Amino acid sequence: MIINTGQRTDIPAFYSRWFYNRIREGYVCVRNPYFETKVTRYRLTPDVVDLLCFCTKNPAPMLDRLQELSAYRQFWFVTITPYGKDIEPHVPEADKVIRSFQRLSEMVSPRCIGWRYDPILITDQYSVDFHVRSFRRMCGMLQGYTHQVVISFLDLYEKTKRNFPEAREVTQSERLEIGRAFSEIGASFHMNMRTCLEGEDLEPFGFDCSGCMTKQVLEQAMGEEFCIPSSAAPQARPGCSCLIGNDIGAYNSCGHGCRYCYANQDMGIVRTRMKWHDPDSPFLIGGSMPGDEVHDAVQKRWATGQMVLPLGG
Repeated sequence: MIINTGQRTDIPAFYSRWFYNRIREGYVCVRNPYFETKVTRYRLTPDVVDLLCFCTKNPAPMLDRLQELSAYRQFWFVTITPYGKDIEPHVPEADKVIRSFQRLSEMVSPRCIGWRYDPILITDQYSVDFHVRSFRRMCGMLQGYTHQVVISFLDLYEKTKRNFPEAREVTQSERLEIGRAFSEIGASFHMNMRTCLEGEDLEPFGFDCSGCMTKQVLEQAMGEEFCIPSSAAPQARPGCSCLIGNDIGAYNSCGHGCRYCYANQDMGIVRTRMKWHDPDSPFLIGGSMPGDEVHDAVQKRWATGQMVLPLGG
């Protein structure tokens, strides 16, 4: 099975010590985000975990101990965007994250790491031309360290509207202009371009619009075929075929403070919950509570042993 860490919070950036403790202990407890007394206990052992998937804006805190994950196969998405502190208050500057990305790529291999340039938002400061220039520059720095880039455009969730009221949707003409330019730039740097839940509008420019963390993407990272049981079919939003279930994170716990974030209600709640974090607890936030109903996840290997030949790149 797959263990995901990054749909609800950024574990590598803020909770790396806790994560390595969970690996050492061999299990983790995860609260259902909608029914908090319902707890799933996952084993974190190589006999049942085929792949650890990370999604982060700052992998640096994980890197010095990455050898502790040598028994596991890994796939990483690292988000690197050109925004300033007005949009991403606590994200390290892009060049610093790029250096961490390069180091991580050398440790896990370029096929096991992807770059996310998202969400793309448009303001007077962050214009289409700004994005095109920034994307070209970053491609030059990341060439050879990854073969794939995922882009998406800003989604105005209710939380986003509340925390980022001046945000606006990216227009169709802006989407197409960015798609056309990014496709040409990506091709010149040997990057495979993908979108994340953006329909098929950019397909004519050469984008793969099938998803960002699909069965095919993860099989390519592993070099091995998956046999996915029907009970583990994609559980994301309609139109998404990504395998992002079995996430061990928790909402309202990411300290980056990005104004577009859909996973944080507000930073006051986040700061309070981060204070509840105990790196020695089996739970990411807090510990066991009266009334908890704990059940063990059904975990089986999905890897078949059948080799998957790499695609281009």
